[in-house]
Amino acid sequence: MQVTIQPGIIEGTLTAPASKSSMQRVCAASLLHAGNTTIHNPGKSNDDLAALDVIKQLGATITQQSNGDLLIKGNPTLSFNSNEEKVISCGESGLGIRMFSPVAAIAEKQIRIVGTGSLVKRPMNFFDEIFPQLGVQIQSNEGKLPIVINGPLQPADITIDGSLSSQFLTGLLFAFARTAKKQVCITVSNLKSTPYIDLTLGVLKHFGYKVEHKNYEQFFIEPVNENDSSIEYTVEGDWSGASFLLVAGAVAGEITVKGLDVFSTQADKAILQALMSSNAHLSITEKEIVVKKPLGNQPLKPFQFDATHCPDLFPPLVALAAYCDGTSVIEGVGRLTHKESNRALTLQDTFGKLGVQIELQDDLMLVHGGKGVNGGQIHSHHDHRIAMAGAVAALSASGPIIIDDAEAINKSYPDFYEHINSVIKK
Repeated sequence: MQVTIQPGIIEGTLTAPASKSSMQRVCAASLLHAGNTTIHNPGKSNDDLAALDVIKQLGATITQQSNGDLLIKGNPTLSFNSNEEKVISCGESGLGIRMFSPVAAIAEKQIRIVGTGSLVKRPMNFFDEIFPQLGVQIQSNEGKLPIVINGPLQPADITIDGSLSSQFLTGLLFAFARTAKKQVCITVSNLKSTPYIDLTLGVLKHFGYKVEHKNYEQFFIEPVNENDSSIEYTVEGDWSGASFLLVAGAVAGEITVKGLDVFSTQADKAILQALMSSNAHLSITEKEIVVKKPLGNQPLKPFQFDATHCPDLFPPLVALAAYCDGTSVIEGVGRLTHKESNRALTLQDTFGKLGVQIELQDDLMLVHGGKGVNGGQIHSHHDHRIAMAGAVAALSASGPIIIDDAEAINKSYPDFYEHINSVIKK
């Protein structure tokens, strides 16, 4: 699919999409819960749909309510009638594969785990190293998908490396919390993206599990009694998707975004820091966030930002930096290698086609802004966040920007182009 975004001043109000980080976690919790779970404001992105399909394949029953809510009956023991090998697909979701693999390992059954797109290229050596320590047999494709596991997983005191992704730890926390018969401890070194672990811990607590941590270096999981009560969970708005909307307001007019929790533990809430540093005008209340270009026609200022714990912010930050009057410095480039694309190189190439120079120096990205953004034609590289960054950059460009493979946004924010076009003043 090809989409053309015309330059234009924006003004209007939008509601943030549902957080797929929150949605996927509550799917895992609902699968492992003995009672019914009602999910309010469920997400509908490709990653969300993949998570729902995974828990369905693992024995959950999902019913769509007339008001849009989802009613889920879990399968906490992951028991199945058939002896045939189970096959589950996590689509192209990195969180899905890393979270649901330990959860699936609870089953006393052989399960084949597959994925699509860039997911088949992402390293999964973590499971080759960790699963045997937990009594789980595993076969992988030289550290990549597909992987075949045979449980049941047996929680034990282990030490893991958290430098590649916190998502592996999230999966272990869900599996351990459900199956622990005595206190167990996961020791973690070099943990990245700790706000996402806070999100995981919040979901676990909501479902009655007891997990404590010591400086994000040791996680203590306590056994809990079976809980078959009915639970309700509201999926919060997505700061990752909304970050593009907020940046759009800063570079192209004014926007009001509703549905975001200003007290959220989502890592990408940090976009507010970058917007404030860039001199964008912000008004933040509990119900809405308003962002607009600097007052008095002042230019946006270059900023410095550490994105080590929120690497998904790189694309919207680059779109923002392109319009700042000078060189902005973003730290954390090392976190970008194993995304839907190698985002550092993809951003450098994509924005280079639009006349914006980006330098990569070790763990730093230097974006030379202030010289304008050219119209042109770019490719999403099958990466939803690259497509959205290109669309936001188009809003104040010298001409329209054509985005090839534009449907990549369906992974996280299917309504994005519709939302953006709805606030462009005609």
